[in-house]
Amino acid sequence: MGFKSRAKKLKDAAQAGKPKESDKGKEKSGVVRCEIRGCKNWADKTMGGRRIAYDRAVDVWGEDLLSSDSRRLSVCKQHYKEWKKARKDDPDEWS
Repeated sequence: MGFKSRAKKLKDAAQAGKPKESDKGKEKSGVVRCEIRGCKNWADKTMGGRRIAYDRAVDVWGEDLLSSDSRRLSVCKQHYKEWKKARKDDPDEWS
């Protein structure tokens, strides 16, 4: 068995364990919802969501827009970007 035939055999074996390309086009379904009222997006880490401290979220959105009062809140990617832009110039955030 030569180099090329062995490489092709190993490549075919590796491809057999991977999911088919037809699965790639499907929309992902998340588990954790964003905890900002009125938001229907997913806050899973695989979809760009993050968890931020409740006190820091109150500074940006206020208590009325938060649907939970646990110590940490799950927020979607869009709300995380909004939070990050609002806190960008705050000196307390980076020290």
